[in-house]
Amino acid sequence: MRKSKVAAMAGALCTVLLFAACGGDGGEAGADARPAGDDGPAGAEAGDAAAIAARIGPVTEIELGPIQAELAERGEAVFTSKCSACHKLDERYVGPALRDVAERRPPVYVMNMILNPEQMVREHPEVKALLAQYYTPMPNQNLTDDEARAVLEYLRHAAAEGAEAGEDDGDEGEVEE
Repeated sequence: MRKSKVAAMAGALCTVLLFAACGGDGGEAGADARPAGDDGPAGAEAGDAAAIAARIGPVTEIELGPIQAELAERGEAVFTSKCSACHKLDERYVGPALRDVAERRPPVYVMNMILNPEQMVREHPEVKALLAQYYTPMPNQNLTDDEARAVLEYLRHAAAEGAEAGEDDGDEGEVEE
């Protein structure tokens, strides 16, 4: 009986951040509610996602400045303890890969998905589409606003690292003349 409780808890934990990412891995078919190659909402769609999320969760707006390394480091610790059972940065696992989620989703959406996943699953159309793909709603991990903000900062940092790595990869194979 104890093993089944542990398995149930592990499953619940895996789902916690399943929707925190609120998207796919950006390259694997079926990893997001969008067609392959579509990196996320653009223009009005991104604004709509944020506007809907702002009505659903406790975060109605958020202004982001430059990435704060110390906050990102705290976010990595929270991510490791609360999110990594279901999410990896660069591969679809139980949940979607999260490296570029901060680029694909508005910050209000990410924050409210972390802080208010039950209502987001019930009311946000993009999250409903993700639920149809992943079959398991994200449970609430009861993170504080500060912890959720730190996770968002970590995800922003991870996205920036990924972009830098992508730029470096573009130089391979070039021949100087």
